[in-house]
Amino acid sequence: MNLQKMFEMQKVLDDRIIKEKGLEGQDLLPNLILALQVELAECANEWRGFKHWSNNQQPNLTKKVNCVDCYGSGDKNVRLLATPRVTCPVCHGSGKVIDSYPLLEEYVDCLHFILSIGNRLDYNDSETINIILSKYLNIRGILNPKWLFSSLISTVAFTRQNYINLFINFFTLGKRLGFTFEQIEAAYMDKNAVNHQRQQEGY
Repeated sequence: MNLQKMFEMQKVLDDRIIKEKGLEGQDLLPNLILALQVELAECANEWRGFKHWSNNQQPNLTKKVNCVDCYGSGDKNVRLLATPRVTCPVCHGSGKVIDSYPLLEEYVDCLHFILSIGNRLDYNDSETINIILSKYLNIRGILNPKWLFSSLISTVAFTRQNYINLFINFFTLGKRLGFTFEQIEAAYMDKNAVNHQRQQEGY
């Protein structure tokens, strides 16, 4: 996994958002922390393993949905009622039902905010990245996702060591959910492109 590249890609996206939304000079760290906590909760909701009251505690790994960009119309700009309309790049104009990967998508949404927090706090240097990756590769034993979600959601004091621990726990969670580094990186790249497209469309 090229974590340095992902930090850089996230910085480009964040800088674009800050510029286009007129947020220069504002302290956005509290927003990023809250957004991460919300996304972690949404990820846990797709995991479902904590729902002892439900007969369905299986994770939502895949589901069939209408194209998320065009809602099955085949037309990319259907939400904006923009003209001229163009063929949807997700379903290629077919308007067909496509596969969605809810748990991985929510997990990667979390990753966007973890990277943003690291960029904001200047924890994106090569030494920190090497520590994160080397510690992750040497993890012995896998914690229960319930404890990992709880630990991640409650992490709010971002010293460098806390940030490193947050990232290690996050990658450990990903491993426990069955995701490979390759899947995580590919899903991140896809979602980063979607986020740029959303900015382009006035999200």
